[in-house]
Amino acid sequence: MMPTDTQKNELLDDFRNYLEQCRLEPFAANEQPDLNTLLIEMAGLKTEVKAEARQFKSTLETLSAALITVQDDNRTLSAEFAMYGERMQQEQQEIMRRVLLDIVDIYDRLSTGVDMLQSYRPLRSLFKKSRDTDIQFIKRFREGQLMTVRRFDQLLRRYQVRAIGCVGKLLDPVTMTAVETCHDPALENGIVVEELRKGFLYQDQVLRLAEVKVNKINTRKSV
Repeated sequence: MMPTDTQKNELLDDFRNYLEQCRLEPFAANEQPDLNTLLIEMAGLKTEVKAEARQFKSTLETLSAALITVQDDNRTLSAEFAMYGERMQQEQQEIMRRVLLDIVDIYDRLSTGVDMLQSYRPLRSLFKKSRDTDIQFIKRFREGQLMTVRRFDQLLRRYQVRAIGCVGKLLDPVTMTAVETCHDPALENGIVVEELRKGFLYQDQVLRLAEVKVNKINTRKSV
């Protein structure tokens, strides 16, 4: 159904009233955007951005320099810690060697005492009444000493300490030192004939040189 002329006029009046109510006040001349002002503000903003960028760059360079300094300090500290650890290890090894040398010395004394007890024979003419008692005492004492020597053997093996085999071998100046000589034509020159003091290795390094007697043959021919 088409609207009548009256209805159309009423609609136009309503729309005109609406436009009159919503009409905006004209902008004042000082509130209107100005291109020159806008360019000035943009230039100022650009200057501020550049200043902020320079400050940020300076801060970044400062942080980079600080980071390099920290990295250098860390490398220096790492090197110092490595050197300190190496020194500590060397000191511990030296302390261990001294302790093991003391243990080896005690071991020698015990072994010598056991050998003397094993070769001991009481005189028949003296102390006849107490002879049997003395024999039993010496036997028990020898057994106790043997037990102690075995414990020392276990202790030395636990710390990778082993005796150097010498007798019947050629003199090795790295592990042995000749303190006596003998002259046996039946043996080769430089053969170890007797071990006077045991030598020991600690972790395959010489802990104590063996003192030995070596066969020495005069090779000079008479004219």
